[in-house]
Parts: sequence; C-alpha cells; structure tokens
Amino acid sequence: MQRRLSFVDKLISNADQALRTLVPTAANSMAPSPAEKKDHAEFSEQEQKHIGGLMRINHTGEVCAQALYQGQALTAKLPEVREEMEQAAQEEIDHLVWCEQRLNQLGSRTSFLNPVFYAASFSIGAAAGLVGDKWSLGFVAATEDQVCKHLKDHLEQLPENDEKSRAILEQMLEDEAIHGSNALAAGGHEFSAPAKKLMAAMSKVMTKTTYRI
Repeated sequence: MQRRLSFVDKLISNADQALRTLVPTAANSMAPSPAEKKDHAEFSEQEQKHIGGLMRINHTGEVCAQALYQGQALTAKLPEVREEMEQAAQEEIDHLVWCEQRLNQLGSRTSFLNPVFYAASFSIGAAAGLVGDKWSLGFVAATEDQVCKHLKDHLEQLPENDEKSRAILEQMLEDEAIHGSNALAAGGHEFSAPAKKLMAAMSKVMTKTTYRI
C-alpha cells in the first residue's frame, strides 16, 4: 500500500524538484533529445547569439511550466487532477533538459532570472489549485496556448540550417499542444479573451528579459 504523503512531505518533495529544475545539469530527461540525430551547423556570431537567446527563453518557459505544475499539484483537490499535473511536470523535464543541452552546445547559458520566475510561477500554480481544479486546469490550457504561440514564433526566427534547435522546438510544440488539450478535456474552464490577453502581456515580460539576462 502506497503511503499517503503529508503536506510537509509534499513541500519537501517540491523543494527537491525546485533544486533539480534550477541547478544546471541536475535534471535528467527520460527521452533523448530530438537534436541528437540532426547535423551540426555553423553560424555567424550574431546568429549564434540570437539562437541562444531564443533557447534561453524556451528554457525559462520550461522552468515556469515545471513550477506551475508543481504548485498546482500541491493544492489540487482531486487525486486524478493531482496525478495529471505531476505527469505533465515529468514530461516537461525532458523539454527543460533538451533546451539546456542546446544552450551548452551554443556556448550560451540559462537565465539568471530563473529562480525569480520559478517562485512566481509556483505561487500562481498553487493559488490556481486553491481556487478550484477546473480553474487550475483552465490555467494550464491557457498557459500552453501562450507557449505554443512563442514556439511557433521562434521556429520562424531560427536560421534554416539550425536543424538541432528546430527539432527540439517542433517536439516541444507537439507536446505542449497535447498538454493544453488534455487539460481542457479533463474539465478545465476555458479562459476568456481578456484573460488570455493579460497572460500574453505577462509572458512578454519573461521573453523580453530572459532573451539577454
């Protein structure tokens, strides 16, 4: 019989997950990076810097997603919703690791602001879970919608010969779309257009700052 975790146990588990998310090379992916079988390409200094900025944004986006799911799982009321959040968080770890690996290949780094965004996203996720599971799931769907828009934009900005970054972002786009659809199918409340616009404005703050910092 599986032992039921207390609230303190969950907090300790979340702290451990936060460290795995924020400390470089601490997380391990379950699936190999889609970039592994793609050819290496040479870029100009400006192109390499731009690709690094885009991948840094995507890495921070995965940090936020990890924190969001962990916060929601902590406060979710229904066991099946909690399990879905935890499963989604596990899948997002793959994206996190792939982005970090690509940043290393480009001679770049992750954002210095990741701890700030992790704390903010965890708080938002926990608050959404407290409001109710349908709102929590709806928030996931709305968030994934924003992520998909960013990924599509970044795919258009990548140099044509950057097959490695493209392979990573295409797989992430496919996975994030599924996460959003699953959240709505599980009973998530679809957010209004004004709410989505507010979320889009907030996401711009993250993208503008993490591109360079």
